[in-house]
Amino acid sequence: MTLSIFLLLLVLTISLILFWSEWLSPDVTALGALLTLIIFRLIPLEEAFLGFGSDTVMVILGLLIMTAAFMRTGVVNVISSRFFQFTSKHPNSLLPVTMIVVTALGAFISNTASVAFFLPIILSLSQQTKISASRLLMPMAFASILSSSVTLISTSTNVVISGLVKQAGLSPLGMFELAPVGIPVMVIGILYMQFIGQHLIPERSAEKTLTDSFDLRPYLAEVHVLKESRLAGSTLGQAGFGQNFDLIVLAIIRNGKKRFDPSANTKLQEGDTLLVEGSSESILKIKHMKGVDIQADAKFSDADFQKEGLGLAEVVLLSGSPFLGRTPKNLQMREKYRIQILAINRRAGYIHSKIADTRLQLGDVLLVQGKSEQLTALQNENAFDVLGMMNAPRFNRQKALLVLGIFILALLLGTFEIVSLSVAMLIGAFLVFVTRTISPENAYRQVDWKIIILIGSMLAFGSAMHSTGTAEFLANSLTNLVGTWHPLWLLTGFFVLTVLLTQPMSNQAAAAVVIPIALQTATQLGLNPRTFAVMIAVAASTSYLTPLEPACLMVYGPGRYRFIDFLKVGGLLTLIIYILAIIIVPLVWQL
Repeated sequence: MTLSIFLLLLVLTISLILFWSEWLSPDVTALGALLTLIIFRLIPLEEAFLGFGSDTVMVILGLLIMTAAFMRTGVVNVISSRFFQFTSKHPNSLLPVTMIVVTALGAFISNTASVAFFLPIILSLSQQTKISASRLLMPMAFASILSSSVTLISTSTNVVISGLVKQAGLSPLGMFELAPVGIPVMVIGILYMQFIGQHLIPERSAEKTLTDSFDLRPYLAEVHVLKESRLAGSTLGQAGFGQNFDLIVLAIIRNGKKRFDPSANTKLQEGDTLLVEGSSESILKIKHMKGVDIQADAKFSDADFQKEGLGLAEVVLLSGSPFLGRTPKNLQMREKYRIQILAINRRAGYIHSKIADTRLQLGDVLLVQGKSEQLTALQNENAFDVLGMMNAPRFNRQKALLVLGIFILALLLGTFEIVSLSVAMLIGAFLVFVTRTISPENAYRQVDWKIIILIGSMLAFGSAMHSTGTAEFLANSLTNLVGTWHPLWLLTGFFVLTVLLTQPMSNQAAAAVVIPIALQTATQLGLNPRTFAVMIAVAASTSYLTPLEPACLMVYGPGRYRFIDFLKVGGLLTLIIYILAIIIVPLVWQL
């Protein structure tokens, strides 16, 4: 083992730990790894940034721009509206039709995008049909992942693997090359979820109201400003309810009239009653303040928030949201957006205190108070999705059909190799701009730049594994260890390794780590490296064991799921997909 190999393996190990712990976001971890490779000269500077200008990144950028146009114009609505009109009349068909539509769309747009669109629709239909959302949302998320191996562009992971295969001197994957294994996986997966998987999901109905749903009632109180209180004459900001007591002032009741969403400059008067929200400990603290009287368990309902155009809403944070990783205090939610976050539903439980300093995460479900037009504007900017309602203003039939035509044109250009796939996708992105189906500003705002940083950095990692001889070293070690094994066991080992790595880290990063080793190992053993590449492509999209896959994170809160639910339902599905892959892949791509 040379010093360069040792250092690269050390960087890889540290990166895996950081991916697992999520101490840093995956894109930051990948960028840090890239910079470390450069500083320690494990990769030549002229090669370090080639990944960012590679065909792989250009394909993904073009796809992300067209996906943004899909979501902006409502192209998914055009395709799916007739299906859901049918399901409203036939409730028992809701689950299978949902999975079929989502998988069909997921073959051509990212699973995260399809889940983001269908999430509020499914919740609305769940309420109309009286079917528990928990029985629908996990199958929908799984269905969006099941189509990942149908086409090359089903997921950015396939594009990354194709780039790494080309980097190794092989021809890149074809547009529909994965279909012989991807279509059976999709069909069997849908049948599994319909007849077995959905029955393993506990039925957890949401509570009747949003305030009940977020367990908010025990944390509300009325604060009465008594005669000669020091609060009288001071502004709400000067009173320091948030800074000193971690309380949110929802409304001021004055002369029998409720004023919701008061500003920090609002002056308090004797006799005012403040409706505050916070933890029980915070409410007890303010009880000792002179000049105020506390009445716990304030009497109000969701309807009380509907005054002056305000309302309560349940929203879920989307991938690429500008709110991710930031705190409500830094975002100035109340001052800038006129939105008040009352509670957060996260997979670890409900958060009622220190909300202003809580970093928002993908899949968080927020109980917010704000004006409907502001919520709609933020939803259209891809900041979040409002749950439980379909957003009609997103639909634009003429532009949606135009975007669909542009996408099909780009797909045909790439499939028949009239131009390279990267050029085809960028032609599609150019055309959606020229036809003004989406503005560049809106498209760039909705593009998930974290994916671009992650993939560009990890492609350099793959290059470094070849240039330092690390891939060859690991392949030699693996060959000496398992050289006498049957090739099917070796395929199994790489499948299991990839599935395990995709749980704590992104699918793209996992593929970038495993592919160079697998291809080199196959070459040294005289086996077909393409067989291993396809097997890893299937494994990299088998992310059902935990809710850490972005598509699963988005349904975790709204479905009221628990961590064990995914392991129970996804574990058997993972085994079924492995059995299909280990039979089909060696037959189609001869070992």
